[in-house]
Amino acid sequence: MSHEHLIVMGVCGSGKTTVARALAAKLNWDFAEGDDFHSQANRDKMRAGIPLTDDDRWPWLDTIVEWTAQEDGAGKNTVVTCSALKRSYRDRLRRAPGRTFFVHLTGSPELLAQRMAGRTGHYMPTSLLPSQLATLEELGAEEPGFAVGIDARTEGIVARIEQKLHEVGVLKE
Repeated sequence: MSHEHLIVMGVCGSGKTTVARALAAKLNWDFAEGDDFHSQANRDKMRAGIPLTDDDRWPWLDTIVEWTAQEDGAGKNTVVTCSALKRSYRDRLRRAPGRTFFVHLTGSPELLAQRMAGRTGHYMPTSLLPSQLATLEELGAEEPGFAVGIDARTEGIVARIEQKLHEVGVLKE
């Protein structure tokens, strides 16, 4: 049996962790925070305001794929956060067994910066938002996923995601 793996994606400040935790709890699926898979070197670079390169990201993405594969092997559906900014990153994430589906959280640069400025204790500085927005490649029409705006409370965003997951057949009645 194939299992479902949702990647809640988007740039920093889009609410990936908050939305993904709430979605995983609602669906009773296993949750993982993608940032937890970063190496200390990656965290240090971001904390210093240095954007990650593709070479920095490949091992990180592979670790997420390994976790997803373990969960799939254990018969579990998952929700994991990951910026997944480029199509090549999403292609890499789809190497995991089961079906990987992307939920792209979107918002205006102003809203994203405002959210980031209000966070405490996070290593990602607001100064990296422009580089993330410049790197972001929107989901292609042929990619498995959809975008959802972040202009509502968490419960409303999760409800929109659930509805769309039903519409595309990821969730069954």
